[in-house]
Amino acid sequence: MDVALFLVTLAVGVLAGVVVAPYLRVPAPLLLVVVGAAASFLPFVPQVHLEPEVVLLGLLPPLLYSAAVTSSLVDFNAHRRVILTLSVGAVLVTTLGVGWVVHMMVPGVSWAIAFALGAVVAPPDAVAATAIGRTIGLPRRVVTILEGESLFNDATALVTLRTALAAAAGGVALWRVGVDFLVASVGGVLLGIAAFLIVARMRRRIKDPVLDVGLSFVIPFACFLVAEELHSSGVVAVVVAGLLLGHKAPILQTAQSRIAERTNWKTIAFLLENAVFALIGLQAQWLFQDLADSTMSGGRIAAVCAATLVACIVLRLVCVFASRWILVRPGPDPLTGKRPPLSQTFLVGWAGMRGVVTLAAAFIIPTKTEHHEVLLMIAFTVVAGTLLIQGLTLPWFARILRVPAPDPLDDALARATLLQQASKAALDELDELEYDDHAGVVDLVRQRLDQRNFAAWERLSTTADQESPAALYFRVRTAMIDAERRRILDIRKSGTVPSEVIADVLAMLDVEESMLDSAEQERDETVAYASRRWTTGDLCDDLGRYDKVDDEPATYCQACLDEGTQWVALRRCLECGNVACCDSSPKQHATRHFHETQHPVMQSAEAGEDWRWCYVHHLTA
Repeated sequence: MDVALFLVTLAVGVLAGVVVAPYLRVPAPLLLVVVGAAASFLPFVPQVHLEPEVVLLGLLPPLLYSAAVTSSLVDFNAHRRVILTLSVGAVLVTTLGVGWVVHMMVPGVSWAIAFALGAVVAPPDAVAATAIGRTIGLPRRVVTILEGESLFNDATALVTLRTALAAAAGGVALWRVGVDFLVASVGGVLLGIAAFLIVARMRRRIKDPVLDVGLSFVIPFACFLVAEELHSSGVVAVVVAGLLLGHKAPILQTAQSRIAERTNWKTIAFLLENAVFALIGLQAQWLFQDLADSTMSGGRIAAVCAATLVACIVLRLVCVFASRWILVRPGPDPLTGKRPPLSQTFLVGWAGMRGVVTLAAAFIIPTKTEHHEVLLMIAFTVVAGTLLIQGLTLPWFARILRVPAPDPLDDALARATLLQQASKAALDELDELEYDDHAGVVDLVRQRLDQRNFAAWERLSTTADQESPAALYFRVRTAMIDAERRRILDIRKSGTVPSEVIADVLAMLDVEESMLDSAEQERDETVAYASRRWTTGDLCDDLGRYDKVDDEPATYCQACLDEGTQWVALRRCLECGNVACCDSSPKQHATRHFHETQHPVMQSAEAGEDWRWCYVHHLTA
């Protein structure tokens, strides 16, 4: 009962911390660490000892899998050199550097134990880095590198830790270290691929979303346990399986299964990620209490903790910049077409927060080790110090370095272009189909495709004080859904309709309303974003022939005035300068102008917009 009460209290505290953090303008992970540390000194809060088995078997597999299954294998492949360099090279360099510091400053600690502690504090944490990075809006390239590195660096650290402890116990040959690392990494990759193949074969036969999601809960634990039993890396096995299953999900799973799995894993990851930070803070009281029995002076303990923290921060920065200049030498970013600036490299180096894996790994060091309590405090200092120092200053560095966050206007433009191209493929397929349509079904299908595309293009509009058709649809349809739901709930009270039918109809309304909320939220973000930074990418011949124009924003569509209709947004033909209304407008005069003249490229004529669209190739710039 005491354990259950503690878990419920922990969950409530975590949820409260996440709610309060935005009001305090502090990232939730940092607030939870501080609150957890303060709570650990309260007399009514029980002592919490993080056992390594709980973290490495209970928390690490689901956290790794939830991050891997939502990560992009394409993005990972695009940045694989820097990810692999940091996840292996930076961990090993930090292990050696910290090991030297600890061996020099802590009397009686052997080289093997010193390197073991170095491996403990070496790997940055995926949860900490991305939780803070996404909150402050770091560039996607930076977040991708941090996520990819953090998915694999735990494997390097844990293998190095076990090798160092084996050396401390009885000696181990240098060649054995390389063999162990190779077996662990290659074995983990092979087991991850094998798990993917097995689950993929099963998922092709599973149509029940509940069964499919249940299977996904087993995957990370099964991969981790089997890999560890075979002396391979459970971390690598889980990550590889998650990356491949996430990449192939659109092919292997039904739409309902994907939605259910995404929602469930998002909830699990949210609770575990934030609970981890609270648990880190709750270790503070007993760690300080154990220091009272240490034979080392308080000043020396503080010095070695501070030196180790500084070494971790400095060595990571050195490794990140060295990997850029010596090993990786990044080419143009696939999204921007430009070489990543040094400011992004610095942010990758500075976002080296440590997390719960570091604390859990520290507990693997045998308790009979001399100055064991000091080694644990060093690990706690590195975790808390990097979270507070780097976590609190990361938003400040991002601002002063003027590192651009992902632009929702660019996202809206890319979304509209992608939907336009998908619709073109769908209409081509429709032309190939044979059907006997007496009920006008095909016209309805075409109309729904147009409505979807129009709504996507409307999100690009930044016209102030003007309600677009999509916004009007959202407002009207939301009010109608509320009325429908109230009527259904009134009918439910009567008991005249089976509860299963009531639940199905309410679920249908929930799905439609959730889609409306998502679309409106994205449109609000697009309208609120003031700055512009368009990417060009690969241009078609037509887009390459027309440059952007800096004319004043247009104020009216002459064709709409002549016909007595209203426009939504305005577009300018770059061949003749004709201004006409967009496809979201009733008469679609811009598209009509293209069909009449075959002038291929138009540009937005709205204030603050300068994107171009090619009617021939369905591309934007």
